[in-house]
Amino acid sequence: MRLDETEQSSDIEDRRGEQGGGFGGGGFGFPMGGGGLGIGTVVILGLIGWALGIDPRVLIGGGEILSGGHRTQYQQPMQPSRRTGRPSDDIGQFVSTILGNINREWTDIFQKDGRTYKRPILVLYNRQTDARCGGMAQSAMGPFYCPQDQKIYLDTSFFKEIENRFRGCDVGSKSCRFSQAYVIAHEVGHHVQNMLGILPKIQQQQQGMDRVSANRLQVRVELQADCLSGLWAKHENDRLQREGKPPLVEPGDIDAAMQTASAIGDDTLQRKATGRVVPDSFTHGSSEQRRRWFTVGYREGTVAACNTFRAAD
Repeated sequence: MRLDETEQSSDIEDRRGEQGGGFGGGGFGFPMGGGGLGIGTVVILGLIGWALGIDPRVLIGGGEILSGGHRTQYQQPMQPSRRTGRPSDDIGQFVSTILGNINREWTDIFQKDGRTYKRPILVLYNRQTDARCGGMAQSAMGPFYCPQDQKIYLDTSFFKEIENRFRGCDVGSKSCRFSQAYVIAHEVGHHVQNMLGILPKIQQQQQGMDRVSANRLQVRVELQADCLSGLWAKHENDRLQREGKPPLVEPGDIDAAMQTASAIGDDTLQRKATGRVVPDSFTHGSSEQRRRWFTVGYREGTVAACNTFRAAD
């Protein structure tokens, strides 16, 4: 993956040096209705992993929208004001560069459609920090997007989990960088869904659904984010080609992303954790589905092609 001429994003909120991880207190608070953009219940990955018997760090997050149960009001404490900027360390600079690249392409895509793209903030943290989507964000939850504050939460130790524990890409390979970019692009994909009004609509549809039906709809949300991440790579490649420059995606990059998609498919994770697969409990899609929808986005390069909600399968 080539990022030679990409400008770093200053939309990084670096909390890695904070002590105590923000607001303390045991347990999690889940916002059940009300607040933010009205997206409804945002189920953080720790709950999903617990329910499936799977270490939640293996799941790429993002707006886990599962409705049902009683609705209560969650009182979110006031968050401290934090500055954004460009980190100076290697991993921080990499994340900043990837986010800058992704935001540039989505700004262009939105402009061509007569829309305005609002850049998300990406929060870097160690172990835990406060989050609008439910009390505390913790590294065990994996990366996720919070619609209420339009922020992406990322503990970069997740990148090592993909390489070393779950073999999502070949350890130490250059192509692992693209796998890491895919993780970030997936979360930005949820932000794009939010900007397009998709997430609030899905929440409305999920109200009153049983858990199985809500899960099936959630899978389509996640697969669309996979497709949108492929769209980003296609759009950047096409732009560079028009400018007579080497492409973003180099040989082996797509294979690495597909390896990562396979490693974090619901069926693969469930099989490793319990020895069996329960499709009704899927929240992100099977390995084959994740590979297929990323490929659709990369091949077609349009938002319309990523309409997972109209697909028969």
